[in-house]
Parts: sequence; C-alpha cells; structure tokens
Amino acid sequence: MTDTLRADATLAPVEHPTAPKPARPFFSSGPCAKPPGWEAANLPHASLGRSHRSKLGKSRLAYAIELTRKILQVPDTHRIGIVPGSDTGAVEMAMWTMLGARPVTTVAWESFGEGWVTDAAKQLKLDPTVVKAPYGELPDLAAIDQDSDVVFTWNGTTSGVRVPNGDWIRDDREGLLICDATSAVFAQDVPIEKLDVVTFSWQKVLGGEGAHGVIILSPRAVERLETYTPSWPIPKVFRLTAKGKLSEGVFKGETINTPSMLAVEDYIHSLEWALSLGGLSGLIARADANAAALDKIVAERDWLDHLAADASVRSNTSVCLKFAGDAVKGLDDDGLTAIEKKMVSKLEAEDAAYDLGSYRDAPPGLRIWCGATVETADIEALGPWLDWAFASAKAG
Repeated sequence: MTDTLRADATLAPVEHPTAPKPARPFFSSGPCAKPPGWEAANLPHASLGRSHRSKLGKSRLAYAIELTRKILQVPDTHRIGIVPGSDTGAVEMAMWTMLGARPVTTVAWESFGEGWVTDAAKQLKLDPTVVKAPYGELPDLAAIDQDSDVVFTWNGTTSGVRVPNGDWIRDDREGLLICDATSAVFAQDVPIEKLDVVTFSWQKVLGGEGAHGVIILSPRAVERLETYTPSWPIPKVFRLTAKGKLSEGVFKGETINTPSMLAVEDYIHSLEWALSLGGLSGLIARADANAAALDKIVAERDWLDHLAADASVRSNTSVCLKFAGDAVKGLDDDGLTAIEKKMVSKLEAEDAAYDLGSYRDAPPGLRIWCGATVETADIEALGPWLDWAFASAKAG
C-alpha cells in the first residue's frame, strides 16, 4: 500500500490498477455466481409452459431430488422435498410444524440465526433458551442442551463463521436438531446423517435462481410430524402432513405450490455440473482453494483482516472481512461504513467486483463469496483492485 493510506499522510492521487480484472466479477453471497460456462440457452426447455404436475414436470422435480441425494450423500432413510420460500421458508416450515413439543434452544452468532431466535420467541412464543456469540465468534456448541429442540445455522452467512464438524452432536439426544445449512451444503462436510432437519436454497452455493427451498427430514423428524400437532394454525405452504401422515408426494416431486420449472432446470444444470467435478468432494475442493486464495490476499494487507479470528471456524464460502490497522485507526462504524460503500461502488463501476458489501446487520467490511462456482483465478485477481478501491475510498 502507498502512503495515501496512512492517517497522517498527505493524500496523493490514487493510481488506477494495471492488473487484469476478475474475468467473472460475481462475488455476491446470494444469489451466487453461476457455474463457469453457464448459458441460459443451454437449459432444457421441454418442461417450460407445462404443468409441474404433468408426468414430465414431476419427473424433472424428482430428478432434482435424486441428484441432490447423490451429491450431498443423503441417507436413504431421509426424505428430501422442494418447498416454497427459499431457505427461509424451509426453516420456518420446520419451526412451525415441529417446535413446541419439547423445550427449545435457539443458537445465534449472526443475523439469520438471530432471525430464528425472533421467530421462536416472538412469533411462536416458545420462550426459548438463547445461546449467542458476537459476530466473528462461535458459541460453545458442546454446552447446548440437546434434549431440547435446537435451531441453528451451520454456516453464518453474514459473519463468516461456521460449525467446524459434527463431533459435538450426541447420538442419544432427545431433541431434534434443525439446521439452516443454506451457505454450507455443496461446499462443506455437513453430516446430514446426524441432523434431523437440514434446509437450504439452491441460490447459494450452486448459484441457482431464488425463491425455492429444500428441506431434508430424518426419520425422527418424520415421527415428530406424525405424532405432534402444534397449538397454532399451520399455513398451507408449511403443511407437510395430511390426516396425521407425512405427505409423501412432497418428497417425490409433488410440490406444495407451483414451482418455477425454469428455476428447477437451472438447479438441475448446476447439479449435473457438480457431478462433472466428482460431486461433493470436487465442490469442497474448489471452495477451499478459493478461500485459501482470499486468505493469502488478506495476509498480505495490513488494512484488511478476517472477521473470524479463529481459522478453525472460518467459512470457506461467505468469507467476511473487516478493515484493520493504522489506515482506519480512529474511525467509528459510520466512517468504516462510508469506506465500505465507496469501495463497493467503485469496484462495481469498474466491473471489477460486484456485491462485496457486508450484510446490513453485520459490522462494516467486505464479504466475498468463495463457493465452488467462483474461479480461483478471479479471487486471485481481486488483490490490486481491492487496494485501489480502498485507497480511493480513503482519499475521497
């Protein structure tokens, strides 16, 4: 970095980078970058304009479920369903239909986890035990009461902190584990066999189109659905049972409401691309390589640091960064936010990087998506452009 970034320096003109820009400057944490080589014209069209309940429509939905099971290595004992409302709808579906039978624990270390705390406490009025940690940290998972029903995120999309493994999960627990895994699946080793409800949206790690969620249920979750009736009314889009039995059709491609078949075809395209990489192991390897490339950039800059100080819990997808060092010494959150906004604007105007800003509820900084659909070379190309944007924002 030049002296233009020193707090006591005389501001000098900021030189424009001569380094190549990322070829695909898509670093949003949702919707995420499309798989390399993606073209809308390559998507199959036969199901478009057809009923999702036609033989063709149901077969394509069932195929999407089949590929999901294969790539995520979901046990045959678990059901997979495509549901409305993205990951949010899938989590809400689990909470509204299953919670209330036992005490509830909600776990939050970022904004989406905080959302589930609010829903359990204020909407369902369950008086949950709330386990929290600040942005950049992970709470003590081993201390969680697993004889209660537990709602938690696997990867904190807005904090860059993830659960490192499933070693803390007890096999003899009495409660259900409801896991929002939307920015973790397809990039991290999420032990689905140890969880009772796993939810995600395909707009995250695989770069699919939004509005649809996926819910995975263990046999214990199905048992809860068939033996427990909540005291509150269940909206139609959340209903997974009929006459006391699981609505099996939902898990065979008969969706609760009308899905976008174009979005389904787009998801299938991403799943088939994932298979071409070798499945889950190939996806994880790409995300890990991207995160390592970004970590190198951070290590080489004294004005930038990880929000998650502990590398063992640091996300390899939604990598959250903070401004650091003498360059921002004395600046409050308003000043740091101003730098963030200027950087995001300048990088977008240059078509060098899109959507790098931190989440609105998170500390000011940058959030750079490193999931499998991003190319490592594009992460590596970011360095000089981040330097330029930061220097320009400071000079401005």
